[in-house]
Amino acid sequence: MRRHHELPFGAELTREGARFRLWAPRASAVSLQLEVANSAAIPMVREPGGWFSLTTTIVGPGARYRYLIDRKAFPDPASRYQPEGVHGPSEVVDPGAHAWRDLGWRGRPWEEIVLYELHIGTFSDTGDFAGAAEHLDHIVELGATAVELMPIAEFPGSRDWGYDGVFLYAPASQYGRPNALKRLVEACHARGLAVFLDVVYNHFGPEGNYLHSIAPDFFTERHQTPWGAAIDFSGPHRPMRDFFINNALYWLEEFHFDGLRLDAVHAIFDESEPNIISEIAETVRRRINDRELHLVLENDRNEARYLKRTDGRVTGYNAQWNDDLHHVLHVLATGDETGYFGDYTAQPAEYLGRALAEGFAYQGETSPFRGGKPRGEPSGGFPPAAFVGFLQNHDQVGNQPFGTRLSVRVEEAALHACVAIVLLSPQIPLLFMGEEWASTRPFAFFCDFEPGLADSVREGRRREFAHFPEFQDEAAREQFPDPTAYATFTMSRLNWAEPREQRHSRWLDRYRRLLAIRAREIVPRLAGIPPFSGRYRVLGAKVVSVEWRLGDDSRLLLLANFAGEPLPLPANLPEALMVYSSAEPGAPLSATFFLIEPDPE
Repeated sequence: MRRHHELPFGAELTREGARFRLWAPRASAVSLQLEVANSAAIPMVREPGGWFSLTTTIVGPGARYRYLIDRKAFPDPASRYQPEGVHGPSEVVDPGAHAWRDLGWRGRPWEEIVLYELHIGTFSDTGDFAGAAEHLDHIVELGATAVELMPIAEFPGSRDWGYDGVFLYAPASQYGRPNALKRLVEACHARGLAVFLDVVYNHFGPEGNYLHSIAPDFFTERHQTPWGAAIDFSGPHRPMRDFFINNALYWLEEFHFDGLRLDAVHAIFDESEPNIISEIAETVRRRINDRELHLVLENDRNEARYLKRTDGRVTGYNAQWNDDLHHVLHVLATGDETGYFGDYTAQPAEYLGRALAEGFAYQGETSPFRGGKPRGEPSGGFPPAAFVGFLQNHDQVGNQPFGTRLSVRVEEAALHACVAIVLLSPQIPLLFMGEEWASTRPFAFFCDFEPGLADSVREGRRREFAHFPEFQDEAAREQFPDPTAYATFTMSRLNWAEPREQRHSRWLDRYRRLLAIRAREIVPRLAGIPPFSGRYRVLGAKVVSVEWRLGDDSRLLLLANFAGEPLPLPANLPEALMVYSSAEPGAPLSATFFLIEPDPE
């Protein structure tokens, strides 16, 4: 079985030869330059709409090339592989060279998904696709059912979180060749694991992005993002939109990924109808309908419109990351009031109950952190599985000044209660690598830019935390890990000896038990949950009960007590089965789940 998503641009191997196609609407002339000694440039033919193309029989798989655009050489922005990095030549890749063996794989239903987020470069000792495959059995034994890869598009230097990618079609050469990624996907499927990919469509990284020179029409000064001029999704140029739509299809079809997570779509500006966020989902759903396929958003605006169902069926995005749930759990566990956490400190039980029962805690209310602007849309009518809950992820660990995990910052009882809430609530849970054994290894922010840009990143990182009371002193900020230092990268790599230590193995057993309970008691009841199925009751400033009516008409009840005093149990609990309690039910810093079977007919 060969899988190939034919691209309308870049290098494509056809029966007539290798076809090269580039959109360079402001260029006067474009030629193909092969990376062969004494090779003359081959002029490309101008086509309508700013396109240049060439089909030749002298080029095959493995050939390296650049485009000469008005006599300046550039790699291919649609390159499938950059063997020498972002500044080197592109390589012609034959997608059909890999014979797929996962022919019977049809994916996993969304309700079964338990996401395990990992960073390829720090997940294993070798920091590559092959190294990640060596630890897949651990993920299966844990009870997770899906792997989510942080972005893998080619990035500058030797190390990066992945959000600075500039060649969106090229798996990072630092992690292996494209076929190595395909083997990783196959290995996941062979173990029953779905595979998701985090993709970045709101910006390109600051080093190695040659699109500003090749096709400046990709960008607009009308909108600015934290990374500079915004991508011009509202403009009149169809090739630019097709570049991103094809990218989504490319990963799903050519690499057989089971889902995508779109990063920070609140930083995408598009006044078109449909906008690019909706158009990507509509196109994917129309093109791929023979297997389970899932789309997830990160969206700080809490725009519930993208999660709409038709007769209970997902027609756009399956879910959105539930930042509200994370933030209020973080506040309750740590007492942190800095930055956006301040939005949740006044009524933590109210926000926790609403985020669990209705999805978003902010559904149009004003956000003090955002200058009093309204945030969010009503979300109570969506099933709990329309939201991805988490206690830790790459951002929430890595954007701490020292990349410190909660296992180092939070007392065990509070952490245990939070973990139970995330893993047993009807929302789709996400774990961050190493969380399951309470790893003490930090996950710091790291990158590897050219010297001038590296200096800017280093200073910017220190300014970012200057508003923290404990870091207002310049000397204190000097203690931050240098994001450009190789040592910051290596200290973020998982230590696979930790799970064998008693303290860590106890946490690992706890996670395994919780996920086994979820698979047995919760997952079979998630399908068919009706609208407005959740409700909550605030019992104190840090105490809340939440109840969900599940798909089989049973009820799941949570009693969460983050206060310092015990909580008396409700009188009607004798009819309920206690599914799990992180401590004595009702004790301070505890979370207890009960399952109430449907009333007899």
